[in-house]
Amino acid sequence: MYVKFKSLISWAFVFFFTVEIACAQNPEKVEIWPNLAPGEMVREPEVNDPNVPNAPALKVTTPYLLIQRPKKQTSDVCVLIMPGGGFNVCFYNNEGFPPSKYWNDRGYVTAILVYRVPRPASGTIYGPALQDAQRAVRYLRSSADKYGINPNRIGVEGYSAGACLALLTAVNSETETYAPVDDIDSHPCNVAFAIPVYPAYVLDDGAKDPNVNKGEGASILPDFHFDSKTPPMCLIHGDADIYSPLGSVEIYKRLRKMEIPCELHIFADAPHGYMFWDDLPNAQSWQDRRFAWAQKMGF
Repeated sequence: MYVKFKSLISWAFVFFFTVEIACAQNPEKVEIWPNLAPGEMVREPEVNDPNVPNAPALKVTTPYLLIQRPKKQTSDVCVLIMPGGGFNVCFYNNEGFPPSKYWNDRGYVTAILVYRVPRPASGTIYGPALQDAQRAVRYLRSSADKYGINPNRIGVEGYSAGACLALLTAVNSETETYAPVDDIDSHPCNVAFAIPVYPAYVLDDGAKDPNVNKGEGASILPDFHFDSKTPPMCLIHGDADIYSPLGSVEIYKRLRKMEIPCELHIFADAPHGYMFWDDLPNAQSWQDRRFAWAQKMGF
């Protein structure tokens, strides 16, 4: 059942966003590891479906950033964008370029993380991806002067599995996930803010797949450490999502207990995937709401 859903969602992503992707500026591609990524044995070309325009990455062993600078930069903030795909594929064309363009149009530098997929054969489903995310933050911090950004004003935004990854990055910056490989790793990997959009795999009911019991009575997975550098967040979800919005609610409750600023939006009848929200008058404002939150927080 999960495979069928993933296939269905994949095709929906491809067809709904072709026009927006065509509008994206030419990004700078930066491989984030100097040699092999941790645990990898070979450097292989990225695998995509040659028969599908703007297809997701089906296999990535050499992760990279796609950095886009606005035509007129008015902010020293960098938004690191993490696309979804169930940690099986990476939808960087569809959940990377459109939000990147939104931020670029408002004067922000963006970086889309194309992290390693598919899921590893053992360990957590997001182990390699979290290593890539921490390395990406360190790279951006080390290159702040190059991109005209403030090294202490790097935030993360993610979608579905990418929102899970953004959360993990935000709450685990004091957890080392790999041995340092060069001077870039001398930089910290904490972030200034996080915007998780319909995060998946947050609760123990739904640790690897959609929630079985709609998240009722479930707890946040122990891999989310909520350390002392956990930043403010803006959580966005739909209440018709197969990945329960109660995951976002539990994150909100945890941050509230920690007295960390957090804003939460749950849109009525909104399913998984923001490409479907344009047909819902109540959910069309989601992008502007997260932007208004960022401005309110000084970003």
